Amino acid sequence: MARVIAVTNQKGGVGKTTTCVNLAASLAATKRRVLLVDMDPQGNATMGSGVDKNAMELSGFDVLTKRAKPAEAVVTVSEAEFDLLPANGDLTAAEVELMNEIGREHRLRLALNTLRDNYDYILIDCPPSLNLLTVNALSAADSILIPMQCEYYALEGLAALMSTVEQIRETVNPDLQIEGILRTMYDPRNSLTLDVSGQLSEYFGDKVYRAVIPRNVRLAEAPSYGLPALKYDRASKGAIAYLALAGEMVRRHGSKKTATAVAV
Repeated sequence: MARVIAVTNQKGGVGKTTTCVNLAASLAATKRRVLLVDMDPQGNATMGSGVDKNAMELSGFDVLTKRAKPAEAVVTVSEAEFDLLPANGDLTAAEVELMNEIGREHRLRLALNTLRDNYDYILIDCPPSLNLLTVNALSAADSILIPMQCEYYALEGLAALMSTVEQIRETVNPDLQIEGILRTMYDPRNSLTLDVSGQLSEYFGDKVYRAVIPRNVRLAEAPSYGLPALKYDRASKGAIAYLALAGEMVRRHGSKKTATAVAV
């Protein structure tokens, strides 16, 4: 059964979508079966996976509003060998449509429960704000992965996110855990980076991944080609960093390989 991980940070520009797409591809490269769920109406994870968000027949909107079964909306990203539940601007309409629905915060969890046996990992790309879509993602998740830059304002954003996690635990998902803290756009030459990194390790201990994601041109270029860095330039520092993260994550969850296929 899949482990469901919401990749979230209420501060924008921290590499959240980059992490989702590249971690999905890297986990798939280890022969894990992976589903990437795009819950951001901007659809950046969808486009970064090589799927045209404007040409989809079905998307997360149809799943959340029960117009389609989850399996019907999932598409296979053949190049990167993972599956995708795509998104576009219609997701914003889903928020409005669900506003007065009972159990609206659990729609995604119920949908993903029908898919969990088909995958080893389900990654959810969350919007950068706390809205109904984010609440759905955190309700559905077993844990959250937090990408963050090692800078002062990022620490303030992390404190706000921790407060949100506590609210979610108290209301819709008491079992929500911290999967890990991922340091992104990492520059070890910067003294502030090292200071903040030390504070993170002091507070979160082994929840801070040893793998760090450097600033890397290839990581920035890859989405414009609809590819994860692993498929765009496998030898790039960004691709290697996300492979290291995938390896670390798999080791944390046990070395037993639970699947041989990549997609359903």
